[in-house]
Amino acid sequence: MSNHDTQGLRIDEGMEVTLHFTLSLEDGTVVDSTRDKQPATFQVGDGNLPPGFEQPLKGLATGESGTFEITPEHAFGQHNPQNIQLLKRDDFDSDEPEVGMVMSFADAAGGELPGVIKDIEGEQVEVDFNHPLAGRILTFEVEVLDVKPATTH
Repeated sequence: MSNHDTQGLRIDEGMEVTLHFTLSLEDGTVVDSTRDKQPATFQVGDGNLPPGFEQPLKGLATGESGTFEITPEHAFGQHNPQNIQLLKRDDFDSDEPEVGMVMSFADAAGGELPGVIKDIEGEQVEVDFNHPLAGRILTFEVEVLDVKPATTH
């Protein structure tokens, strides 16, 4: 087998993909980008990218680019009012909460859940546990640098 057998490969399950991407908001604000750093390498289906971001990449080959609009349903979900909770100021042992601060909270399963301090009134602290990008339509721009069969370790 020659080294050229990866030329015709397209992004699909079981492929390892290296690409540059830029993720931006409706107004063009860049949320995340690999353009000024190392490209991202991931395996399709390994959970690194939400399925809504993997889906439009399928079928692209090395050297191809694309720009995709990702709706909230396929990205980080809709903004859910139930994810905004009122906590007591006493619940914050060490850190003094400030509006706009992102803090880590333990969820019911013992995992970590980031929350943004929305409002502080007296003893009540309003925390928003929605993903910061929830409810946003995102533009996902990619340039595929390499597609090859993933090697299983």
